[in-house]
Amino acid sequence: MPFPKDFLWGAASAAAQVEGAWDADGKAPSIWDMADPKHLKNGENCHEACDHYHHYLEDVALMKELGLKSYRFSISWPRIMPEKGKVNPEGLDFYRRLIRALKDNGIEPLVTLYHWDMPQWVDRLGGWKKTEIIDLYLEYVKVVVDAFSGDVRYWMTFNEPQVFIMLGYVTSGSAPFRHDVFSFKNHLRHMLLAHGRAVKLIRERAKISPKIGIAMAATTYIPDGDSEAALLDARKKSFDSRVGEGSNSLYADPICLGKASRMLKRKLSEQDLKIISEPIDFIGVNVYQPSNAMFRKKGEAAPDLPRTSLGWVIDGRCLYWTIRHYWERYRLPVMVTENGMSANDTVSPDGQVHDPDRVRFLHEFLPGVKQAVEEGIPVLGYQHWSIMDNFEWCEGYAPRFGLIHVDYTTQKRTLKDSALEYARIIRENGENL
Repeated sequence: MPFPKDFLWGAASAAAQVEGAWDADGKAPSIWDMADPKHLKNGENCHEACDHYHHYLEDVALMKELGLKSYRFSISWPRIMPEKGKVNPEGLDFYRRLIRALKDNGIEPLVTLYHWDMPQWVDRLGGWKKTEIIDLYLEYVKVVVDAFSGDVRYWMTFNEPQVFIMLGYVTSGSAPFRHDVFSFKNHLRHMLLAHGRAVKLIRERAKISPKIGIAMAATTYIPDGDSEAALLDARKKSFDSRVGEGSNSLYADPICLGKASRMLKRKLSEQDLKIISEPIDFIGVNVYQPSNAMFRKKGEAAPDLPRTSLGWVIDGRCLYWTIRHYWERYRLPVMVTENGMSANDTVSPDGQVHDPDRVRFLHEFLPGVKQAVEEGIPVLGYQHWSIMDNFEWCEGYAPRFGLIHVDYTTQKRTLKDSALEYARIIRENGENL
């Protein structure tokens, strides 16, 4: 079975990682703009990043050259609402122009409403710890949906809540760098309620029939063999009620099943779960490496597998199993909302960027998507992370994830070999994977 003709081959980004222009045209600072340099490699920041804010037309032209059918990007909450109750018309105008450019070039916009860049003013009010954030978030969502839903069909409420809640407020490994273990369940409850209420709001106010989902940090466990016992064990481990990476059931069960995992049973009321489980149209999975290492026995050596420049294990099987596990548990269409690898790419003397590791990565991971499609799982699309090299949060600018190389001094864009290979795969609609 070939990929569907309307399969959304695309690539992804996040506002804080690519836009720059951090204080331009009425934008307020986000928690990442104001991050203490001690938390960031080499004291780098996202103030300029890829300057996508001023280069968006060039970037959209490159997307068209690659043949992208879709582009997943996030809207910057502090660019839209620089202070409580105030809407920034210049911020709205930027995204209006970006969305129009995408539509004019036949590229479907896939909008993420929150990709970690909370306005600093919201953080000062307590952020995800305070119940008030639900109404603040909904006010922002209402402004965005009213402005863009005539051209945007696909919406994601949040990107990787596992990360921005756990790392941001428990382990202090991500902005706003809090360490507040005892409030973890409150943070999570507020995010879940904000999601459910936002889904309802989008459904009620969208000008064209919306497709609504959420993007999860969703990598799951690869079975240790083909037996039924191995499959059952992998499924159980993939949805164990845990915190941190791979905590699939903790975050997704309330949303997709209206059920609280054992960790949240006393925190979420029946009324909470009714709100949280407002029906969605798809589930997004962000997949980078398998969760198997989390289940190694004490003292057991890590498998000798290839790794990215950030040390993440490269095992293409994890993409297929994540799609399959999510489909079997939640029976929702799946969108691969992120999948990619970091490398230390450089411009060669011939002026090109040769990244054979990423080319191999595409051919190791994409067959898993094809297998899922052939098995009848409704996979809506594949968004490669990322469209271009960018600010990799606390890791700064050294890790390069992009299909497009960015010279951060000159802002020159160069298509990498992987971009050209991805363009060929898209032209063939994955037929020869």
